[in-house]
Amino acid sequence: MDSSSAVLFNKLKAAQPLFLMAGPNVIESEEHILRMAGQIKAVALKVGLPIVFKSSFDKANRTSSKSSRGPGMAEGLKILEKVKVAYDIPIITDVHETIQCEAVGKVADIIQIPAFLCRQTDLLVAAAKTGKIINIKKGQFCASTVMVNSAEKIRLAGNPNVMVCILSHKNDLVVDPRNLEWMREANCPVVADVTHSLQQPAGKTLEGGGVASGGLRELIPCIARTAVAVGVDGIFMEVHDDPLNAPVDGPTQWPLRHLEELLEELVAIARVSKGRQKFKIDLTPYRI
Repeated sequence: MDSSSAVLFNKLKAAQPLFLMAGPNVIESEEHILRMAGQIKAVALKVGLPIVFKSSFDKANRTSSKSSRGPGMAEGLKILEKVKVAYDIPIITDVHETIQCEAVGKVADIIQIPAFLCRQTDLLVAAAKTGKIINIKKGQFCASTVMVNSAEKIRLAGNPNVMVCILSHKNDLVVDPRNLEWMREANCPVVADVTHSLQQPAGKTLEGGGVASGGLRELIPCIARTAVAVGVDGIFMEVHDDPLNAPVDGPTQWPLRHLEELLEELVAIARVSKGRQKFKIDLTPYRI
């Protein structure tokens, strides 16, 4: 296994009060990604959170074939490599096919498995064999217990560095905070995706026909506060400096100008929460 992955994994597991995965949904240009990475890292350092920079090279699971997808793997990985070198920052990006894993593993520090693919054994195993940290998003169609099996597939492939991530955005289904507790049965760090959780698939009509994802950006702080109070290990959020003009998932990207303000509040909540500790319930008879 990649020793650097183990070092990063242990750093994130030990992060107090939590760690942050953040960045724009998709790579728009080299200039934009470099600028965003620098600004997001600066904010994370200011509030005292370990940061992993996130962006995708190909959004293969778009609602509409007319939606923007990104620059593709070859060009996208070149750009993400430049981010790593320029800012000395770990990278997370997603894969959709087994043939992508080896190339992505040469650049990304964390490989993300999309929610729609969280049970795909061949993809999980191929990602695991890169030796990189694997972040598995929980499918909206899955019980939290399914993630125990998905995480175990990574471990059985020889990779102990696995995380699980919760989101829920099947139309207007809400995030069930109980899953944040139940997913701990996977015996690995639990991450909350607080932006995709407010997505509304097919909720936005495109000019010229077709649909794209809408969302409820104004409720991102609500979901984030809840997740942090419950006691997650990390927060995943998509951030943009001009969300109204973002080519993908603009309605659920958090404005960069408000990132520091929101993170400061989440850090304060995390420092007083006992959410990671099991509450010991005494059911013996109680008499005053």
